[in-house]
Amino acid sequence: MQASELGLGCMGMSDFYGKRNDEESTNVIHHAFQSGITFFDTADMYGPYTNEILVGKAIKDFRNKVTLATKFGIVRDPNDPTRRGINGKPEYIRSAVEQSLKRLNVEVIDLYYLHRKDPDTAIEETVGAMGDLVKQGKIRGIGLSEVNAETLRKAHRVHPITALQSEYSLWTRDPEEDVLQTCKDLGIAFVAYSPLGRGFLTGQIKKFEDFEANDYRRFSPRFQGDNFQKNIELVHKIEEMAKKKNCSAAQLALAWVLAQDDNIFPIPGTKHIKYLDENMGALNVKLTAGELEEIDAIIPKGAASGTRYPEAMMGSVNR
Repeated sequence: MQASELGLGCMGMSDFYGKRNDEESTNVIHHAFQSGITFFDTADMYGPYTNEILVGKAIKDFRNKVTLATKFGIVRDPNDPTRRGINGKPEYIRSAVEQSLKRLNVEVIDLYYLHRKDPDTAIEETVGAMGDLVKQGKIRGIGLSEVNAETLRKAHRVHPITALQSEYSLWTRDPEEDVLQTCKDLGIAFVAYSPLGRGFLTGQIKKFEDFEANDYRRFSPRFQGDNFQKNIELVHKIEEMAKKKNCSAAQLALAWVLAQDDNIFPIPGTKHIKYLDENMGALNVKLTAGELEEIDAIIPKGAASGTRYPEAMMGSVNR
């Protein structure tokens, strides 16, 4: 399976990050493709459901020239989308994939992820059912999201895993403990979501009040109270180094992720063409070994203040 070095995460176009504008988002997706991006990421729970429809329509004219990824497994209550569960049972998988195929209006999904591991279903059972979808020609590759190295190895023994997607950035370096090496050992691509720290590492967010009332980040520990102020100081350090490198903070943060290994594919999300173009510029920023050491010194692993999700959600990651 082939993908551009930089992908486009489409979640924020429909959910979690303030107002949506489908026309503008469609333009961003088209511009991304014209700029060389061929890797687009969505999920059934974004919206819920509306993001798959948006992405499916937007890529229709160049569907066969891109790698399309979507996810299943997080089930949101239709009456209260803030309530959610996790389902990795085979019968649910068979239903979920049919619905995603319809919403995306495609015959096959290139990369189908289990969004979160179901604590009540063995990973071997879930991946076995996903393997059946490969045999049936409904999906091309199997992906997992936010699983630990042990779970990844168990899954890979049942069916080859194409990609593992987890959060990875200058302020979220959990995968470095053993997941990145496991991916490399097994020949699995690592897809880094939120490589810009949900926008925080760009330097564009100056104060908590910048967030709209329905913005998820208002409820994220890293964006609240003293954590916000401490993390702003990290961003200032990134901005200072970016100035020396003659690039933006966002480009430096993305270049750092790209420099970690050649099997890592960041998928920063944006709803604006100007930010997409800025992100693409990161491909031209090459960091020397000395510069990477300098970044490690000023923003060491664990430097971020606060957990990346609220406590109730932390139990579903790195599982």
